[in-house]
Amino acid sequence: MTDKKDPTRIVEAGRRKEWTQGIVNPPVWRASTILYDTIAHLRATGAKDTHHTLFYGRRGTPTQWSLADALTELEPGAEATLLYPSGVAAVATALLAILSPGDHLLVPDSAYDPTRSLANGLLKRMGIATTFYDPLIGADIAALCTPQTKAIFMESPGSLTFEVQDVPAIVAVARARGIATLIDNTWATPLLLPAIAMGVDYSILACTKYIGGHSDIMLGSVTAAQGQYERLRAATYQLGQCASPDDAFLGARGLRTMAVRLRQHGEAALKIAHWLKTRSEVARILHPAFPECPGHDAFVRDFKGPAGLFSFVLNGGGEAARAALIDGLEHFGIGYSWGGFESLALPVDPQRYRTATKWEAEGPVVRLQIGLEDPDDLIADLDAGLARFRAAQG
Repeated sequence: MTDKKDPTRIVEAGRRKEWTQGIVNPPVWRASTILYDTIAHLRATGAKDTHHTLFYGRRGTPTQWSLADALTELEPGAEATLLYPSGVAAVATALLAILSPGDHLLVPDSAYDPTRSLANGLLKRMGIATTFYDPLIGADIAALCTPQTKAIFMESPGSLTFEVQDVPAIVAVARARGIATLIDNTWATPLLLPAIAMGVDYSILACTKYIGGHSDIMLGSVTAAQGQYERLRAATYQLGQCASPDDAFLGARGLRTMAVRLRQHGEAALKIAHWLKTRSEVARILHPAFPECPGHDAFVRDFKGPAGLFSFVLNGGGEAARAALIDGLEHFGIGYSWGGFESLALPVDPQRYRTATKWEAEGPVVRLQIGLEDPDDLIADLDAGLARFRAAQG
C-alpha cells in the first residue's frame, strides 16, 4: 500500500531496517572519524556519493539520515533533505546555494527577522541585492523580477502579522523566468502545506519548533524538489553545515507525534482566537483562518488546517498596558520560538521591520503560541490579563 495518510507516514518514515536493526527508534550514532579496512576502501568511499554512506562524521550517520529521509517522505515530489544546526542556518545555506555576487533576491516584507537580517547583512556584503515585497503581491511579483533575479523567498503566513501568500501564483511567475523559489514552511509544516507538491523548489523548516515539539533542540532542514538537491548539497558540504546526531534523534522522536500535536495546537488556538475576538480590548485577530486576515482566501485554498501560532492587536493602550497583560500570565511563558508543548506570549512590533509596506494598528500586538494545556485554562489566564490591561489603561 503506497497511498498512506500523513499520520501513518509520520510514524513509518525514515525507519529503514539497516538503520534501526530491529529497534523502534534509530539509535544515536555519534561519530567524527570513520575507520576503513584498507586504503583502497577509503579511496573508493570518498569517490562516490557519501550521502547515506559512512565517510566522515560531518556527512552524517544513520541518525541524521533517518530524520532527513522522513522529512523527504512528508513532501510528495521531493528529492532529498539535508539537516542544519538551526532554522536560520537552513535559510542561509539554501540561499547561498543559489545566489552569487550580482544576483537579486526577493523577500516578503513579513519575513522572519533573521532572514531579513541575512539579506541586509551577509548577502548585501557579498554583492547580492534584495528587494522586500508586499507579501500579498501574488502574480504581480513579475513586475519586481529583473534579469538578475535568481531567487524568490516566501514565508506563508508571515511570522508576526500572518499574511498568507499566493504561493502558486508566485511559483508560476518564477518558473516562467527560471527563478528558484524557497519557502519558510515552519508555521504549517508539510502536513498543512505540501510546498514541494505546489511547485516550490526548496521547503525550509525550523525543526526547533513543531518537529522537535519540546523546546529542547536547535535544528533546521531544507527539502529540495527533484533536480534541486545537488547544488544544495554542495553548498552544505562546503560550508561545513551539519546537525548533531543527538538533536537529530530528538527531532525524529518528536516527529512521530507531530500530527497529533499539530491538530491539538491548531484546534486550541482557534478556540482561543475566537474568544479573543469577542473582547472589546481586542481590535483585531491576526490568524489565517479568520476571513479578515490578509490572504485568507489563499489559506482556505492551499492549507489543510491551522497551526497554533497567531497574533492579536490590542484596542489602544501602550507598552505599559501590554506589559501588564503579559507579565502576569500564569500559563504563558515569555520567550522566543514556538511549537513546543508550552504556551508562550510575546510582545511584537511589526512596524520596526517593514520597509516595503507600512504597518498601522489600533494598538500594540501580542503573539501567542498555544501549547497543549487545556484551552479553557489559557482563556481564563488571558481573561485576567485583559483585566490588567484595562486597569493599566486607566
